[in-house]
Amino acid sequence: MSKVTKYVSHEADEMGNVTWSAEENKIWQDLSQRQLDIIENRACDEFMQGLKLLGLPIDRVPQLGEINTVLKEATGWQVEQVPSLINFDAFFNLLANKKFPVATFIRSRADFDYLQEPDIFHEIFGHCPLLTNPAFAHFTHTYGKLGLAASKEDRAYLARLYWFTVEFGLLNTAEGTRIYGGGILSSPGETLFALESDEPARMEMNPLEALRTPYRIDIMQPIYFTLNSFEQLFELAEMDIMALVNTAKKLGLHAPRFEPKNKLAS
Repeated sequence: MSKVTKYVSHEADEMGNVTWSAEENKIWQDLSQRQLDIIENRACDEFMQGLKLLGLPIDRVPQLGEINTVLKEATGWQVEQVPSLINFDAFFNLLANKKFPVATFIRSRADFDYLQEPDIFHEIFGHCPLLTNPAFAHFTHTYGKLGLAASKEDRAYLARLYWFTVEFGLLNTAEGTRIYGGGILSSPGETLFALESDEPARMEMNPLEALRTPYRIDIMQPIYFTLNSFEQLFELAEMDIMALVNTAKKLGLHAPRFEPKNKLAS
């Protein structure tokens, strides 16, 4: 998670609602319309079903209460308003209690195409549709409980598994490879890159390999892990993930498939 941000979350009123400006609502509309066009026939069916179930408004930023009404009935999850940044203790504690953190700010026009910190568009549009899915919801809940009990070192390994599933996961289907990771589905550039570029490697999901694979948050991903069925998330959640973390620590990390962030271009 970033430690510095220029964004500040809006405070909710006594009814839990946030007042968004006309420009913020227009940014939501423009982001939504662009992404809805791009994810057609690229997002997995489970995501599209969840998106339909949520019934997100196009012309304005949704209120968290609207999302909670649907999630509660579907899987028992809720979204919870948080400041722009929260620490890992707070993050894991929320997930362990079936609450998904949502920072109530939206990116500016200057950051329209890319933003490192997760804004409300990333969290609501990218992640909440799949929180209506039992397999995804169960995996995310299990991940939160494991992270809450884990050491700082172990959390770094768990973060890689989260990155290559919840954020940047792909899915094999009868119609071809589809996307379920919210980090991809909220990014137009990554949506096209993940499926259609020849540059990245696409590997069958192996949780031990995912735990050992470094990543960077500020580049197009050089590697994606692919599930063969959505039910694999149930299977992952039922594995002894912490035993895999211990094995990963003994084996060590793979060499990164990217240049260090601070290396100057030659």
